Amino acid sequence: MARDIRAFSGPDGTNWGVEVQLPGASNAMVVFRHPGGKTGGLDRYAWEIWSGPESRNVTARVTKEKVMQSLTPEKIELLFRRSMPISNPRPLVNRSAWRQPAATPTSAPGAPARDARARR
Repeated sequence: MARDIRAFSGPDGTNWGVEVQLPGASNAMVVFRHPGGKTGGLDRYAWEIWSGPESRNVTARVTKEKVMQSLTPEKIELLFRRSMPISNPRPLVNRSAWRQPAATPTSAPGAPARDARARR
């Protein structure tokens, strides 16, 4: 089964591939594929909210084809502006700041060291 991908030219002139994935009853994920095959980290996604009859039945599923047919060029532009990166190569937390606190000395020789968190 071949993937149904449409072309979309971004505001900076990049030619993205638009694909529908994970259709549900009331939404579907629209994935913007970056043209470089090895640049999966540059892919983006947005959610398309579906308001057809399937959205009123939690056991129903909208098809990828229906969602793709409903995507007008204007709607694709709007979804691209709202899209988010699929993966982020930049760390979100400075892990070097997560060091264990230094152990406090105890009065008894040979007793295990305790840190400030153990006293709470």
